[in-house]
Amino acid sequence: MKGDYQELVDEISGLLTAPATLENRDFGLIAFGVHDSDDDTAMDPVRTRSILTRRSTPAVRAWFEGFGITRATGPVRIPSGPEAGVNRGRICLPVRHRGVVLGYVWLLDTEPGPTDERLAAAMEVADRIGALLADEARAGAGLSRELGAALTSGHGWQRDMALTALRESLGADADGPHAMVCVLPWTADDTPSARTVPSAAALAVVASPARALPGAPPGAEALTLAALVRLRSPDAPGPAHSAAERLRADAGAAATAGVAAPRRGLAGLADAWHEAVSAARAAAAEPRFGPVAPWSGIGPYRLLTALPRSGAGPDPAVSTLLAPVHAELARTAETFLDLAGQAGRTAAELGIHRQTLYYRLSRIQQLTGLDLSDGEDRLLLHMALKAARI
Repeated sequence: MKGDYQELVDEISGLLTAPATLENRDFGLIAFGVHDSDDDTAMDPVRTRSILTRRSTPAVRAWFEGFGITRATGPVRIPSGPEAGVNRGRICLPVRHRGVVLGYVWLLDTEPGPTDERLAAAMEVADRIGALLADEARAGAGLSRELGAALTSGHGWQRDMALTALRESLGADADGPHAMVCVLPWTADDTPSARTVPSAAALAVVASPARALPGAPPGAEALTLAALVRLRSPDAPGPAHSAAERLRADAGAAATAGVAAPRRGLAGLADAWHEAVSAARAAAAEPRFGPVAPWSGIGPYRLLTALPRSGAGPDPAVSTLLAPVHAELARTAETFLDLAGQAGRTAAELGIHRQTLYYRLSRIQQLTGLDLSDGEDRLLLHMALKAARI
């Protein structure tokens, strides 16, 4: 019996009488030993950051990797490096399986430090961790493949087969409450491990039409990250929002995330994925939604993101208004329509005199040929301006 990660980390902590921390090869936290020492220096900034944020900084990673830990087969002693934020020396136990490094166990180095015999016993435990990580990687790759297939398969028997395979791989999780999360664009080289994302049941990187990204060239594709997140109940979507925040931060400052409405089971997976992608697109188009947007909170973008794109560009009536030279007029029109045509509120929001607003509205009517006193013309202009963002 291999045990789980926490049990194995606690076993190493007991062998070496020091709190241990387990990270994957990308320095994402997996488990850590309990710190019950009166020595406050045992919780140095690097260990504290790893536990609180579940990751290490690039400077810390570069410092540690500079001592050959990716190639090592036994314990590596690493000195402190204040310039990298490493104030205490470390002992690194590389976690390998069949010659491949899968993670690291970390301990603060002390004097006189653990004996060679205890370190050898700890390395045996690290080998068991490596086998467990390898098993999980194989299972995670299968889940990623099945989730990706379920999201990208067409209608008919292909989708039915993909959903059946995903359901079998997920086991009991398949019938429980969950929410889909989309992060776009996803620029990382690989799919993150579900182990590093609390409540994630499966993760997959899938291609999405480039219309999901404002300003993308016609015909291009963008990569998106899909996450199926377990919930305690459909009324408690908090874990999905936490996972979305975490994954979006990993994707970079330009990324946005969308969270679908919670569901039970996999029957509505395609609809949930549409909602998650639409919410992420809306967040990219409209900053007021924030970098993470729930489907329930994107208002008219629920309809706008569902509109097909013909490739012919914006509606002819607004194409001139959308030219860069008329950007201020377009902003004026959108603000005026957002505020239900109330001139006073619009002028105040834009910080302009009411007469200036009236002049701009007149110019907008001239450029578009639309009558802003007509409800249908206002609707067309409003939809076209919003659609141009996505």
